[in-house]
Amino acid sequence: MKNSKTSILIIGAGPVGLSLAGDLGWRGVDCRLVERSDGAIFQPKMDMVGIRTMEFCRRWGIVDWVENSPYPRDYPQDNVWLESLTGYEFGREPMVSKDEEPKPPYSPQKRERCPQDMFDPILKRFASQFPSVTFSYKTEFVSFEEKEDGVVCQLRDLDTGEIETVTCDYLVGTDGGASTVREQMGIKMEGKPVLTFTTNVVFKCRDLPKLHDKGKAYRFIFIGREGTWLTIVAIDGADRWRMSIVGSEEKRTYGEEEIREILFRAMGKPFDYEIESIMPWVRRQLVADDYQTERVFLAGDSCHLTSPTGGFGMNTGIADAVDLSWKLAAVEQGWGGRELLRSYTIERQPVAVRAVTEAGRNLGRMLSARTKAPPEIAFQPGPEGDKARKEYGDWYTETMKPEWYSNGIHLGFNYYHSPVVWPDGTTEPPDEIKDFVQYGRPGHRAPHVWLKDGSSTLDHFGKGFVLVKTGGGTGNADDFAKAAAARKMPLEIVDFSNEKGVHDAYGAAYSLVRPDGHVAWRGDAIPADCGDVLDVVRGVKAYQGREASTAGQERLAQTASGRA
Repeated sequence: MKNSKTSILIIGAGPVGLSLAGDLGWRGVDCRLVERSDGAIFQPKMDMVGIRTMEFCRRWGIVDWVENSPYPRDYPQDNVWLESLTGYEFGREPMVSKDEEPKPPYSPQKRERCPQDMFDPILKRFASQFPSVTFSYKTEFVSFEEKEDGVVCQLRDLDTGEIETVTCDYLVGTDGGASTVREQMGIKMEGKPVLTFTTNVVFKCRDLPKLHDKGKAYRFIFIGREGTWLTIVAIDGADRWRMSIVGSEEKRTYGEEEIREILFRAMGKPFDYEIESIMPWVRRQLVADDYQTERVFLAGDSCHLTSPTGGFGMNTGIADAVDLSWKLAAVEQGWGGRELLRSYTIERQPVAVRAVTEAGRNLGRMLSARTKAPPEIAFQPGPEGDKARKEYGDWYTETMKPEWYSNGIHLGFNYYHSPVVWPDGTTEPPDEIKDFVQYGRPGHRAPHVWLKDGSSTLDHFGKGFVLVKTGGGTGNADDFAKAAAARKMPLEIVDFSNEKGVHDAYGAAYSLVRPDGHVAWRGDAIPADCGDVLDVVRGVKAYQGREASTAGQERLAQTASGRA
């Protein structure tokens, strides 16, 4: 039997596990990533890299890798609702290509289209740059035993059958919805275990856009007399397409002959194609009732499962990884306290509940055509049919807009009620879905402002804490630096006093920004005891002015009962 050691053992090398390993490596922390498969992608489960994830990619220096992936930058991103590709169109949401889409005023990045079979290799390439990161593919996680001073894990080499004992400081399960780590932790998932039984069919057809008159589009939503029944998505903007038979709460399987009939119905006529893969799956709305013990953690699908409507799943998981990574690094490097790790569930669970709930609403919007199907006249030629199609299409277009425009979900979450955030007594702002508004309030993502040198304020955050000076205020900022040095805590001071718009965006003369880019404290005066603030935000002690938030547990209960 083999024996080995690592600081952080990560189980599951999907995009969340790869991001966690990469961010830990970027921070100089030793970690090992274990994956049961050989890493090949059977079916890409995601294709939208959200705006916050792209901000992480910017921090990691890999934006160009994503933008230069094989997905064509000139491919239109329209969403179309229709009877069939050669039948009637009810409406569409025109959306420009990735090259043409502008960046929003509140971020140096924008969302990107990069399917998982393109994005995972990018993340692996990023993580592989760091000598502190090691990979073990075709290796199965068997079990773990958590002890006071570490975790002892059993792994099995799937080629040789050899058992290896790995001792680590911390174990992280990023091993998906059927997480073995979560199961062995005894943690339950709350919510709706079945929204729909859906079947994905990946097929090849290079000339598909030439076979109809609807033009190139990212997503086609098919609406028949029974309502919404099918979607087809352009996977790579070339010859690969993903057809999703939406299904219902009734489980069933589809043979190739039935799939052929469905494809022909979607096209409106027979055509040549090649089936690449068929994958039944269950659409769920679940969040774990806890994300951790003292030394074992969950991230990504292992602790939240969501309908893909909105593209929140992977992006929420990668934000889990970034939140957990800097906290693990702080503890491993000796300057972070135990409260830092204990804050992980408190911070991330409400974010997942929010995203999972909104994804469920998006599914309801997409399926609303089942309760309000097009009138029969909408499937008939002539002026009356044209009128009915326009009226129906206009209604469905407005209904679907929250799914297409949702940067508020990707950027608007906050950790104000975290025990390692120092609150300032300000009022909780409105929770926006579409129109994200930046706030410099503690717990929120530090605002983006373009600086004179062409950089973003966000480019100055990431490795350690940063004290931002925006002008005015009282006290000596060096007091923070001295207190941090005494605690061997990484802290840099940046002066944006002469930069236009920064003070207004941050709302205070001083803001202390965490390594994950969220504001930890702000004020117009340097506090009398900077060390007290630093001891809270680095997790040596919890903030004493209030109890830890119960908002996450309350919203989790609402999700479980279907009220959220």
